[in-house]
Amino acid sequence: MSLLQVAILAVLQGLAELLPVSSSAHVVVAEKLMGLDPSSPPLTLLLVMLHTGTMFAVIVYFFSRWRAAYFQTVTDFKLFAWHIVLATALTGLIGEGLIKLLERTALRGSPHADIEDLFSHLEWIAPALALAGFLILIADILTRRRSSLREDNLTTRQATIIGLVQGLSLPFRGFSRSGSTISAGMLAGTPKLRAESFSFALAVVLTPPVVARELMRLIQNQTLGGVGAVAPAVLSSLLGAVLSFLAGLIALKWLSHWLEGGRWYLFGTYCLCAAAAVATLHHIGY
Repeated sequence: MSLLQVAILAVLQGLAELLPVSSSAHVVVAEKLMGLDPSSPPLTLLLVMLHTGTMFAVIVYFFSRWRAAYFQTVTDFKLFAWHIVLATALTGLIGEGLIKLLERTALRGSPHADIEDLFSHLEWIAPALALAGFLILIADILTRRRSSLREDNLTTRQATIIGLVQGLSLPFRGFSRSGSTISAGMLAGTPKLRAESFSFALAVVLTPPVVARELMRLIQNQTLGGVGAVAPAVLSSLLGAVLSFLAGLIALKWLSHWLEGGRWYLFGTYCLCAAAAVATLHHIGY
């Protein structure tokens, strides 16, 4: 994998990760178009390191908003922490449960069943993109029909719904994490900006264990030939993380502008178009 390929994937990841259009799906398609194997351990590590870059972009972009919303009083912080823990636990429960189920069904018979083996299958990505698109469109339509909502704290019910929906994004590439969680929050009655802030706070909590898991998978994978083969993959992934950080800051400004400006539905429309494009690529042999 060349540095140019890493740069292309990093910029694509940074732009798409924080927009509700599924960066994973876009990166997987780009990898296949470049002749790379999206399910290989080095590329899997690169993908999660690109997520790390965008995670730091999220922290930089949202820090002042989080401080104003969640860190003004001890009560606000305790409520925020409880909702983060609850939503993250539900995400892990649903996500890991689905991963184990898929490994024992869709991957049944494989000598070393691993959910990452499904990441290169465009026939799985296309319907996931379409589902995310429909969810975004439904959330936008129903939110427009409601009266204006006050910018108050999330309820435990809303945090529960967001956490459960986020769990679906773990095994299914194409089911946008940010798109699904923000939309789920909106459908549950959460104001747009509050749903956005909480969604990306969850992303910051979720990313480190995912990165650690993929790093261990990379080291333990026998096809890499030991620790000596890990270093190049890690270095190129770190470069990608820096580039995805810069692109992520641009994407966050774009997302907030469209969310606040009533153009959320455009992301859903894009997901549906992307789903059709991915399905076409699968049909012609990619």
